[in-house]
Amino acid sequence: MLIKHRIKPAFIGAILMLSMLSSAYAILPIEKLDTYKGAQAYLVQTKALPMVDIEISIDAGDRYDPVAKSGLASMAGQLMNYGARSENGVLSEAQIADEIADLGANLGISVSGERAILRIRSLSRKDLRDRAVKLASAMLSNPTYDPKILAREKQRMSAAILESETKPESVLERRFRKVLYGSYPLAESPSVKTIANISTDNLQQFHKQFYRGDRMIVSIVGDVTKADAQEIVRSLLQQIPQSGVTIARLPAFERSPVEPLSQRETQIPFDSQQAHIAMGMTAVTRNDPDYFPLLVGSYVLGGGGFVSRLMAEVRENRGLAYSVSSYFAPGKDVGIFRAGLQTKNDQSSLAFEVMSSTIAQFIADGPTVVELTAAKDNLINGYPLRIDNNRKLLDNVSSIAWNNLPLDTMETWTGQVQAVTLEQVKTAFQKHLAMDRMKIVILGARNK
Repeated sequence: MLIKHRIKPAFIGAILMLSMLSSAYAILPIEKLDTYKGAQAYLVQTKALPMVDIEISIDAGDRYDPVAKSGLASMAGQLMNYGARSENGVLSEAQIADEIADLGANLGISVSGERAILRIRSLSRKDLRDRAVKLASAMLSNPTYDPKILAREKQRMSAAILESETKPESVLERRFRKVLYGSYPLAESPSVKTIANISTDNLQQFHKQFYRGDRMIVSIVGDVTKADAQEIVRSLLQQIPQSGVTIARLPAFERSPVEPLSQRETQIPFDSQQAHIAMGMTAVTRNDPDYFPLLVGSYVLGGGGFVSRLMAEVRENRGLAYSVSSYFAPGKDVGIFRAGLQTKNDQSSLAFEVMSSTIAQFIADGPTVVELTAAKDNLINGYPLRIDNNRKLLDNVSSIAWNNLPLDTMETWTGQVQAVTLEQVKTAFQKHLAMDRMKIVILGARNK
């Protein structure tokens, strides 16, 4: 009896703990806010922390760079941190940094191929939140683009580019982008020459053209009400124009043609003890109906770490590389499939052949029942870790909004993974991947 009495409280405690965990991982709904200045806005309310995380996504990514001025979009975003005009006058780089520090907030801007992103993280207390939003609004709407700071940042970026040219990973990445995207704007990478071509007039014109309401999406996660969120959106975008001049459409992306290996393979001589190998092709967008079969299949092929097919064949069975992987990176308008590894120069040809044949076999045959079940279990059981804090929730809300996905995507995600079948994986891989259209870049030696 004594044992039973001791077990009972522990059992009750365990049940309570499980209940708390279940509640913590409950999927919070995404609310659509009123459109303002042409911008879409979304909110997830959570009182887990007295914080608010805000993101403004702007359709102003690197793909809009003029060829002769590659790096313009990144520079336009980056320099917004270094000076802005507010209602109280010009805020210097130091004043912006001091204000952020005084607030205990985080505020930063990044630029990728598709979009520029401004993120704010602040305590949700209204006075502090309002100050952070006001500062972000000034940076977003009225950056100064000081010529002296531009000169400094151009010098810094040029030095970083020159340094990157000594690193095999960077050289491989730049060349892989070029051969993968061809004439599409994402093929270009900044160079010392294109950075030198950027002027303050270029920055101001780019900002005027792209930083406007009809090209923005605001996502908010945190301890705020819907009314608070609407106020945040209005404050952020108050000084932003709703629209502007018509922007030329990006060129249509052309899929890689079927080509013999000799025309698909690029070799780069490089003084390195290891060969770096990347292969891939353009693939699906995030809103493609085959996204979930490809996600599950990708985990089996090369995304599951030590349990993946590629890791088993390349590392475990043959010891050809410490690490090998593959993945899909779906974008809004174009995505990619990529596989890669690093290996000793004298075994680079064998490593490449094993990686290629493993991918080819997976495309032809798909996963086994055991592999499919294990992949789905891992993805589903690990899903709570993808949404277990405000920042991860914001990542998900941002992706859903940017890619025009259903607002219940987080709620249905695990169900869609669970519903994937063997035939769906096989069909999707054969539909979207083909070995005779894969682009290949090998940096270092490959003994054919």
